[in-house]
Amino acid sequence: MGQAGVNTVALAIFSWDRIQPTEDRWNFGWLDRIIEKLGKAGIATDLASATATAPLWLYESHPEVLPVDRYGHIVNAGSRQSWQPTSPVFKEYALRLCRRLAEHYKDNPYVTAWHMGNEYGWNNRYDYSDNALAAFRTWCEAKYGTIDALNEAWGTAFWSQHVNSFDEVLLPRHMGGDAMVNPPQQLDYERFGNDMLLDFYKAERDAIEQICPGKPFTTNFMVSTDQCVMDYAKWAGEVDFVSNDHYFHEGESHLDELACSDALMDSLALGKPWYVMEHSTSAVQWKPLNARKRAGELMRDSLAHVAMGADAICFFQWRQSKSGAEAFHSAMLPHAGADSKVFRGVCELGKALKTLSDAGLQGTELERAGTAILFSSESEWATRSETLPSMKLNHWHDVRDWYRGFLDAGLRADVVPLAYDWTDYKTIVLPTVLSLSDEDVRRIADFAKTGGTVIVGYATGLVDEYFHIGLGGYPGAGNGLLRDMLGIRSEEFNILGEEAEGEPSEISLSNGLTTRLWQNDVNVTGEHAQVLATYAGEEADEWELDGMAAVTRNPYGAGEAYFVGCDLDVADLTKLIRTYLAAPAQSQQSQANTDVLHTVRKSADAAFDFYLPRGKKEVELQGVEGEPVVLFQTERGEENGSYTVRRNGVLVVRR
Repeated sequence: MGQAGVNTVALAIFSWDRIQPTEDRWNFGWLDRIIEKLGKAGIATDLASATATAPLWLYESHPEVLPVDRYGHIVNAGSRQSWQPTSPVFKEYALRLCRRLAEHYKDNPYVTAWHMGNEYGWNNRYDYSDNALAAFRTWCEAKYGTIDALNEAWGTAFWSQHVNSFDEVLLPRHMGGDAMVNPPQQLDYERFGNDMLLDFYKAERDAIEQICPGKPFTTNFMVSTDQCVMDYAKWAGEVDFVSNDHYFHEGESHLDELACSDALMDSLALGKPWYVMEHSTSAVQWKPLNARKRAGELMRDSLAHVAMGADAICFFQWRQSKSGAEAFHSAMLPHAGADSKVFRGVCELGKALKTLSDAGLQGTELERAGTAILFSSESEWATRSETLPSMKLNHWHDVRDWYRGFLDAGLRADVVPLAYDWTDYKTIVLPTVLSLSDEDVRRIADFAKTGGTVIVGYATGLVDEYFHIGLGGYPGAGNGLLRDMLGIRSEEFNILGEEAEGEPSEISLSNGLTTRLWQNDVNVTGEHAQVLATYAGEEADEWELDGMAAVTRNPYGAGEAYFVGCDLDVADLTKLIRTYLAAPAQSQQSQANTDVLHTVRKSADAAFDFYLPRGKKEVELQGVEGEPVVLFQTERGEENGSYTVRRNGVLVVRR
């Protein structure tokens, strides 16, 4: 570990059974030895509450703590998080463990932080047990106050679902065949699951804090653009530092996906430095395709996280296991041992991180972009509903596509939770933000009215927070205010797909773009609204869309609002951004070379510029200001400020 430059470890995350081998026996000796050995070597411990996996003796004594799936099947022990967040029995045992750990290590100088649980929600995000049912009823009563308010919110007049009291409220369990769950009921169940696990985290944290005050708490989020398991905008304020587990997405989007995920993480951290708690040195063992990392990607990915605001780079795992479910998950010290490419790469990374720390990078903050792409966990949950015009919607993937579109257009965007304050940005983008409350719409309209640019995607604002559809045309959120801002009114959706044999599977736009899934049937209502593109051609005519507005722009107050009334791929979004959005984005941090991801981290004393090639080809950089700090797979040119950065290379300079 010293050779690799390790200075912090997360420890005992899955070790409850070793700490408490039986209900009445405790064993801290092995853990004491490890923490002391690490500490004397200058390695701090981020100590876990160890509650992520309960010991088998607990399940044997109390099988009632096991979760239940939507079909009524008990989720058996043997993996992780096999417990009910609402089980009073499990909570009693878990908090007893937390208190014993706190008592034992409260004065240990080598324990510098507390790591609560692990990836809350990984296996028990959805629990349909009787404990969950009772807790859900209590949660609903606290939220709605009266049963009439719940009936109104859930629209229970449909399909005879009226409930006479909170004691009749049900969980959205499996109802047989192709039965569809009531959407607002399902959305509330999603919120409830998030809140129950957040309450459990806070109970663990508070139990330790009462005994061992003054040390920071964290828990590892799970944010990548293929998942955002919880509503982390609610969680971020409950941790002392934000940390995330991110595993790379194989394929050409590898670096862009990482940057997009990190853009959300940096916003969740409120601009303050944050932890990468887990990522991989190479392949994992749990995907359909477990691609390894190519030469340089271990370093490149790690420094890309740093470039996006991270101040700590941790891996799962230190030593690759020789047995168990994650034995083929890569590690810092692989099965091949220290004489291996992976371990040499880890040591090289350790030196680079120390170099950056010595240069003063630690504590600097990522420079803001001029555009905020708004992300909403609730809209991500809502797009999974099986009652929508298309079940192919994906809010998070649309965020990722817009993010990549801005990069390809030579601009960088931030990804910001809808619930946060984004009023300081010049431009906001709402990609498939399906659910918008009246308050959300007022904030958006006020942003435009005071001079901002708003870009509204094709399936945004279709429902409110109760999954109610605003009447009078689409998008209906905000009782017509969203439509007024956009100067348009959609009457229907045209949905394409290969399932409709013999029908057109794509439609062209008058500006050369192409839509393949969803088109709004739009009437332009704004007196000063401008049509930027229409549906055009034989396929448009076949669907009675020829000449109808597809992309519009409407002045609103001191600002303007764009409506992108159909789905577009990344290449077409890039063209749209370049053509129509470059002017309002001129004040943004520019990326003149679109083949490079360029970010800046700043303090009052210095700025650090990171340059990372986005593709397979080496890139030539000219006019780079500052002194080089890290040149990984990078050569300095003869001319001042010129560099050649090879594939998977990284250049960091300090100004």
